[in-house]
Amino acid sequence: MPFDQLSSIKTVSQLTQEIKQLLEGNCRFVTVSGEISNLKVPFSGHHYFTLKDSTAQLRAVLFKGQQRYLSESLRDGQQVICRGRISVYEPRGEYQLIVDTVEQYGVGVLQMKFAALKKKLADEGLFDPERKKPLPAFPKNIVVISSAAGAAIRDFLKICSRRETNAHIMIFPVPVQGDQAPSAISKALTTVNDRIPCDLIVLCRGGGSIEDLWAFNEETVARAIARSHIPVVTGIGHETDTTIADLCADMRCPTPTGAAEMIIPDTARLRQQVQTAASRLQRTILQHLFANTTILSQQWRHLLRFRGRVENLSFRLDPVIERFYRNARHYFQSHQEHLDRVVVRLEHQAPLIQIDYKNQTVQHLQKELTRQIHEILRRNEERLARTAALLQGVSPLSTLSRGYAIVQAQDQSGEQFTVSDSKQVEEGDSLRVLLHKGQLYCEVTEKK
Repeated sequence: MPFDQLSSIKTVSQLTQEIKQLLEGNCRFVTVSGEISNLKVPFSGHHYFTLKDSTAQLRAVLFKGQQRYLSESLRDGQQVICRGRISVYEPRGEYQLIVDTVEQYGVGVLQMKFAALKKKLADEGLFDPERKKPLPAFPKNIVVISSAAGAAIRDFLKICSRRETNAHIMIFPVPVQGDQAPSAISKALTTVNDRIPCDLIVLCRGGGSIEDLWAFNEETVARAIARSHIPVVTGIGHETDTTIADLCADMRCPTPTGAAEMIIPDTARLRQQVQTAASRLQRTILQHLFANTTILSQQWRHLLRFRGRVENLSFRLDPVIERFYRNARHYFQSHQEHLDRVVVRLEHQAPLIQIDYKNQTVQHLQKELTRQIHEILRRNEERLARTAALLQGVSPLSTLSRGYAIVQAQDQSGEQFTVSDSKQVEEGDSLRVLLHKGQLYCEVTEKK
């Protein structure tokens, strides 16, 4: 190769240096608008992210010292305006934007779609707590819907192995990123509900940008979770990531590891709790046994003392019983003798003769009683006749039969009264005259 051609060959460093000088010279200070994506904040505190639009993207960095000018924290999906300078990072041959200030430009397209779908599903009640199904305390069959090769499934299985679970775990592999992921996840949820008997479904994926997690923000996935009659637990992304699937799920966990810790009982901890409970139960039983033994001993001593008193009373009661039996025999014997004497006396008195005599006496008394009754009735009839004649002599009716009359008038209150004086009536008053037979109604025309 000719020497002049060799002199025109540049090294990678030389070419990169020229490009750097060209870019940094011509684009010293620029203002760029775009959507934040792939935001990362390492331990150093610097913000590394990508600015993108529909056709291109640009790497950017906001150093820690410039963050005091931020009006709010940066997040994926934000539409921003960045002011800074273009710089070329020579070790990687990449150019990037060194950001000095960041201003909000508006909510990103994905964030707008997220907010719209969230509002729509919330209005339909898909996020209501009443729809949440309770999780089984000790699931026996668990289906994990995730990527078979991802870190999320490895983290999940690591926790299951560490906790020594006896649950049968089935992995249902699906793509968790890309255009095919939403339909695949929805079909997996439907298939598990229709064909695979299980106690719990776990939907998990590792962390990533909002674009990487977007499959879990699709409406088809959300509705498939809502239709599931099997409880669904999600562990998607990191703790700061919240997807539509998380809101629809029966339980949302911050990470796949958190999901495993939530649904898989810690066997070692449960074993320790059982041992502690067993020890506490054993101590309680021994305490109760000791207390009851003490009480039983005291009762036994009381029983022995009571037994001694019973035996003493028995010794004292035996003579009393003997005396009772002796007195009872004497009592019954004496009464039996008296009864025998009465029987003999009754036999000597001839009861049939006594009965006949008593019958004659009763008949005589009945005749005498009848005679006395008739005599009393006769005397009472005579006394009644005399009294009736006496009453007839003083009766008003007897007086009326001799031509006399009773005159009655009526006062102002309507009461009847007997007139015995002409001053008791006035001319024009109506009078009733009672005769021996009949009545007369008269009017006073004159009085004297």
